[in-house]
Amino acid sequence: MPGENLTPVDIVKFTAAFITIISGKSKSKTIVIGRDGRISGKIVSTLCSSTILACGFNVIDLGITTTPTVEMAVKAESAAGGVIITASHNPAEWNALKLLNDQGEFIDASVGNDVLDLAEKEEFSFEKVDKLGFYSCDNSYLKKHIDAVLHYPLVDVKAIRKQQYKIVVDGINSSGSVYVPALLRELGVKDVVVINSEMNGIFNHNPEPLPKNLTTLSNEVVQQKADLGIAVDPDVDRLCFVCEDGSMFGEEYTLVAVADYVLGKRKGNTVSNLSSTKSLKEITIQHGGEYFPSAVGEVNVVEKMKQVNAVIGGEGNGGVIVPDFHYGRDALIGIGLFLSHLANSGKSIKKLRSLYPDYVISKNKIPLDKETDVKKLLEKIKDKYKNQKVNTEDGLKIEFDNDWVHLRPSNTEPILRIYSESNFETTAENIAKKIISDIQEELNVQK
Repeated sequence: MPGENLTPVDIVKFTAAFITIISGKSKSKTIVIGRDGRISGKIVSTLCSSTILACGFNVIDLGITTTPTVEMAVKAESAAGGVIITASHNPAEWNALKLLNDQGEFIDASVGNDVLDLAEKEEFSFEKVDKLGFYSCDNSYLKKHIDAVLHYPLVDVKAIRKQQYKIVVDGINSSGSVYVPALLRELGVKDVVVINSEMNGIFNHNPEPLPKNLTTLSNEVVQQKADLGIAVDPDVDRLCFVCEDGSMFGEEYTLVAVADYVLGKRKGNTVSNLSSTKSLKEITIQHGGEYFPSAVGEVNVVEKMKQVNAVIGGEGNGGVIVPDFHYGRDALIGIGLFLSHLANSGKSIKKLRSLYPDYVISKNKIPLDKETDVKKLLEKIKDKYKNQKVNTEDGLKIEFDNDWVHLRPSNTEPILRIYSESNFETTAENIAKKIISDIQEELNVQK
């Protein structure tokens, strides 16, 4: 039903609303679009591009590509904005429109609300036939993106080539199965094994790059006697690694390792969201920099990075943001920097991982009634822990001596997410249990 799913009607309404809103923000009349490899992508792309043309804007279509590639192309083409057709790490039946401003960055919450409001009211119009936009395809951005990685000053192609790595890539039946191997070969990695390589959008496993979904990759790394494995999500903005023994490097430590390398080359500040590991803060301090937390969400991380002039940042889900490359999570520059770090260390990936702590994040959630006063609930919990250091920028984060817990209401469903981190799994879980008990007690009072 329209309004309940991303139907053809909704695609047209959201796209038309977006174009209407950005039309007055830029002199450009061009929009860059691209999609991941999922089954519905071609249909959504056709509807989206046709709507843009009907609004009098030109379309540059990158075809099957990555989210960071479209972000870079928006700036390179001096476009008014961009649309990426992807549901990121969500299953194959999902799809969505990721909307970009003229800087190739995600639109903020205010603009997003304007788009939703205008789409609901259907207060947009289309151009006459003699003022329609022009459509063009551009398949050059795979090479342009890879070239940009190769020429980034901190990517050490010579060191990577010298190591003669053998790498297994999980392409998750999307654009990563083309972009990642192509990058690796240009970095001098001749021995590349790709699994889930057919770009048909029929994902062979849950596409979120979590350990439970990457057992095939782990087994393949061991069987192939590879040096490491690489996994990305369908739109290639999240990145994680598998060690030579099949164990996980840990998606939280993708950013930590890359930051360690970058901070060793250039001093500065770092940013990650409030639910990410404390290890980034520790690495930053070791390198003489200052760490700053942000609210959850890429747009919030980017905003904070700009405020504090961070040299590296991202999210604990394997999202690496390199500001002088572009302000967006990008698995390709992440791979270039990680492999440079690994090659220069002279270590195996397992030994590199041993340089970083084994902190554990326990992830929990509790359902909330629609009538629950979440603001009042968090205020009560905050008051209970008033002697601890707290952050209320995004929900409530409470810091203990060496541990933390983050309470954050979901934006999409009536639940409260509870993330806690400690040196030990049992401690992290006990912290979460204690907070959940406090919450349940307060919820009973509210009833």
